[in-house]
Amino acid sequence: MKSLSIIAGDATSPQAAGPKVVAHVCNDLGGWGKGFVLAVSKRWREPEIAYRAWHRGRSGNDFGLGAVQLVRVKPDLWVANMVAQRGIRTGSAGPPIRYDALERCLVALGEHAVVHMPRIGCGLAGGVWSRVEPLITGALCERGVAVTVYDRG
Repeated sequence: MKSLSIIAGDATSPQAAGPKVVAHVCNDLGGWGKGFVLAVSKRWREPEIAYRAWHRGRSGNDFGLGAVQLVRVKPDLWVANMVAQRGIRTGSAGPPIRYDALERCLVALGEHAVVHMPRIGCGLAGGVWSRVEPLITGALCERGVAVTVYDRG
Protein backbone atom coordinates (compact mmCIF):
# COMPACT_ATOMS: atom_id res chain seq x y z
CA MET A 1 0.00 0.00 0.00
CA LYS A 2 1.28 3.46 -0.89
CA SER A 3 0.77 6.45 1.34
CA LEU A 4 -1.20 9.62 0.92
CA SER A 5 1.04 12.61 1.60
CA ILE A 6 -0.26 16.10 2.29
CA ILE A 7 2.24 18.88 1.65
CA ALA A 8 2.18 22.65 1.28
CA GLY A 9 2.49 23.77 -2.31
CA ASP A 10 0.92 24.13 -5.70
CA ALA A 11 -0.73 21.04 -7.23
CA THR A 12 -0.05 22.43 -10.72
CA SER A 13 3.68 22.10 -10.01
CA PRO A 14 3.97 18.46 -8.86
CA GLN A 15 7.09 17.57 -6.90
CA ALA A 16 8.07 14.13 -8.19
CA ALA A 17 10.17 12.46 -10.84
CA GLY A 18 8.69 10.32 -13.59
CA PRO A 19 5.15 10.18 -14.99
CA LYS A 20 2.61 12.24 -13.05
CA VAL A 21 -1.12 12.99 -13.16
CA VAL A 22 -2.62 16.18 -11.72
CA ALA A 23 -6.20 15.28 -10.83
CA HIS A 24 -9.07 17.67 -10.21
CA VAL A 25 -12.88 17.68 -10.12
CA CYS A 26 -15.02 19.15 -12.91
CA ASN A 27 -18.76 19.72 -13.07
CA ASP A 28 -21.18 18.03 -15.45
CA LEU A 29 -22.40 21.31 -16.98
CA GLY A 30 -19.34 22.12 -19.07
CA GLY A 31 -18.51 25.11 -16.87
CA TRP A 32 -14.85 26.00 -16.33
CA GLY A 33 -14.06 29.26 -14.63
CA LYS A 34 -13.85 29.07 -10.82
CA GLY A 35 -11.76 27.25 -8.26
CA PHE A 36 -8.75 25.09 -9.04
CA VAL A 37 -9.40 25.15 -12.81
CA LEU A 38 -8.21 28.76 -12.84
CA ALA A 39 -4.78 27.57 -11.66
CA VAL A 40 -4.85 24.75 -14.23
CA SER A 41 -5.67 27.18 -17.06
CA LYS A 42 -3.01 29.61 -15.93
CA ARG A 43 -0.39 26.84 -16.20
CA TRP A 44 -1.69 25.00 -19.32
CA ARG A 45 -4.30 25.74 -22.00
CA GLU A 46 -4.89 22.16 -23.15
CA PRO A 47 -7.02 20.81 -20.23
CA GLU A 48 -9.69 23.52 -20.58
CA ILE A 49 -9.80 23.22 -24.37
CA ALA A 50 -10.11 19.43 -24.15
CA TYR A 51 -12.77 19.59 -21.39
CA ARG A 52 -14.94 22.05 -23.31
CA ALA A 53 -14.69 19.94 -26.49
CA TRP A 54 -15.46 16.77 -24.48
CA HIS A 55 -18.57 18.43 -23.06
CA ARG A 56 -19.70 19.78 -26.46
CA GLY A 57 -19.45 16.28 -27.93
CA ARG A 58 -21.10 14.58 -24.95
CA SER A 59 -23.89 13.00 -27.00
CA GLY A 60 -21.28 10.83 -28.72
CA ASN A 61 -18.71 10.21 -25.99
CA ASP A 62 -18.37 9.12 -22.34
CA PHE A 63 -18.77 12.60 -20.77
CA GLY A 64 -20.79 12.36 -17.57
CA LEU A 65 -20.52 11.78 -13.85
CA GLY A 66 -17.71 9.34 -13.08
CA ALA A 67 -15.84 9.90 -16.37
CA VAL A 68 -12.17 10.88 -16.59
CA GLN A 69 -10.40 12.69 -19.40
CA LEU A 70 -6.58 12.55 -19.38
CA VAL A 71 -4.93 15.48 -21.14
CA ARG A 72 -1.18 15.39 -21.78
CA VAL A 73 0.45 18.74 -20.99
CA LYS A 74 4.13 17.67 -20.93
CA PRO A 75 5.92 14.48 -21.98
CA ASP A 76 5.60 13.03 -18.45
CA LEU A 77 2.61 15.01 -17.13
CA TRP A 78 -1.15 14.67 -17.62
CA VAL A 79 -4.13 16.53 -16.18
CA ALA A 80 -7.10 14.36 -15.23
CA ASN A 81 -10.41 16.16 -15.75
CA MET A 82 -12.67 14.13 -13.43
CA VAL A 83 -16.43 14.70 -13.71
CA ALA A 84 -17.60 14.27 -10.11
CA GLN A 85 -19.72 17.35 -9.53
CA ARG A 86 -23.43 17.63 -10.41
CA GLY A 87 -24.02 21.24 -11.36
CA ILE A 88 -22.35 24.11 -9.56
CA ARG A 89 -24.66 25.08 -6.70
CA THR A 90 -25.77 23.52 -3.44
CA GLY A 91 -29.47 22.74 -3.63
CA SER A 92 -32.04 20.37 -2.18
CA ALA A 93 -29.81 17.41 -3.16
CA GLY A 94 -26.94 18.86 -1.09
CA PRO A 95 -23.55 20.08 -2.32
CA PRO A 96 -22.53 19.50 -5.95
CA ILE A 97 -19.93 16.81 -5.13
CA ARG A 98 -21.02 13.27 -5.99
CA TYR A 99 -18.90 10.92 -3.93
CA ASP A 100 -19.87 7.83 -5.94
CA ALA A 101 -18.78 9.54 -9.17
CA LEU A 102 -15.55 10.69 -7.50
CA GLU A 103 -14.79 7.15 -6.43
CA ARG A 104 -15.31 5.87 -10.01
CA CYS A 105 -12.95 8.59 -11.27
CA LEU A 106 -10.30 7.69 -8.72
CA VAL A 107 -10.52 3.98 -9.56
CA ALA A 108 -9.93 4.90 -13.22
CA LEU A 109 -6.78 6.79 -12.16
CA GLY A 110 -5.45 3.63 -10.53
CA GLU A 111 -3.64 2.78 -13.78
CA HIS A 112 -1.19 5.63 -13.25
CA ALA A 113 2.02 5.71 -11.27
CA VAL A 114 1.83 8.93 -9.26
CA VAL A 115 -1.17 11.18 -8.69
CA HIS A 116 -1.04 14.80 -7.51
CA MET A 117 -4.06 16.90 -6.56
CA PRO A 118 -5.44 19.67 -4.41
CA ARG A 119 -8.04 18.62 -1.80
CA ILE A 120 -10.35 17.53 -4.61
CA GLY A 121 -14.07 18.01 -4.20
CA CYS A 122 -13.69 20.15 -1.07
CA GLY A 123 -13.79 23.64 -2.56
CA LEU A 124 -16.61 24.78 -4.82
CA ALA A 125 -17.99 21.23 -5.01
CA GLY A 126 -18.83 21.45 -1.28
CA GLY A 127 -17.39 18.08 -0.24
CA VAL A 128 -15.76 17.31 3.07
CA TRP A 129 -12.23 15.95 3.31
CA SER A 130 -13.21 13.28 5.85
CA ARG A 131 -15.37 11.69 3.10
CA VAL A 132 -12.94 12.31 0.22
CA GLU A 133 -9.71 11.08 1.83
CA PRO A 134 -10.96 7.47 2.36
CA LEU A 135 -12.05 7.35 -1.31
CA ILE A 136 -8.53 8.34 -2.39
CA THR A 137 -6.94 5.84 -0.03
CA GLY A 138 -9.20 2.99 -1.15
CA ALA A 139 -9.16 3.69 -4.88
CA LEU A 140 -5.49 4.62 -5.22
CA CYS A 141 -3.22 4.09 -2.22
CA GLU A 142 -4.48 0.58 -1.45
CA ARG A 143 -3.83 -0.30 -5.11
CA GLY A 144 -0.21 0.83 -4.93
CA VAL A 145 -0.60 4.34 -6.36
CA ALA A 146 1.31 7.11 -4.55
CA VAL A 147 -0.80 10.24 -3.98
CA THR A 148 0.34 13.73 -3.01
CA VAL A 149 -2.24 16.29 -1.93
CA TYR A 150 -1.23 19.95 -2.02
CA ASP A 151 -2.50 22.57 0.42
CA ARG A 152 -1.99 26.13 -0.72
CA GLY A 153 0.03 27.89 1.92
